[in-house]
Amino acid sequence: MGLTEKKVLMVIANQSFRDEEYAEPRKIFEENGIKIIVASSSLSQAVGKFGLNVNPDVILSDVNAYDFDAIVFVGGPGASEYWQDTVSHQIIKKAVSEGKVVSAICIAPVTLANAGVLSGKKATVWSSEVGKIGAKGAYYTGNSVEVDGNIVTANGPEAAKDFGKAIVELLKTKY
Repeated sequence: MGLTEKKVLMVIANQSFRDEEYAEPRKIFEENGIKIIVASSSLSQAVGKFGLNVNPDVILSDVNAYDFDAIVFVGGPGASEYWQDTVSHQIIKKAVSEGKVVSAICIAPVTLANAGVLSGKKATVWSSEVGKIGAKGAYYTGNSVEVDGNIVTANGPEAAKDFGKAIVELLKTKY
């Protein structure tokens, strides 16, 4: 199966997602022919921290993790809306159990940690949230991008391109 047959779900906060953490990976996915679906907590237009407007395709509660090859949680201040969100946690756990690529950037790895999928895994996160992922059993590496199995984490906007590339590389290894 080529990358043109792959589907990625990008999960963004309805308000204050980090523009480049959405736009840079999306551009890399598009350049590789990957189909992208954007989910949020609302179908109303999502607004990035710096004003990027995105129209979500689907409400997160309607997502079936089985339908996607990768799940990407975009960071930014608004990403904390998913930290304690049981719907997000169920999607993450289902995706991990199905062997899908699961990823998060900036403060969004806290959502993965709270879903219980970072325990015993190497991970990275925005520096202010190191304690939150550590408390859930993640091994913080301090790297800008960390890949452990099918889980990709990144620490912020400067890592957005490498984050997108790491996800594409994992998708290439999945037939």
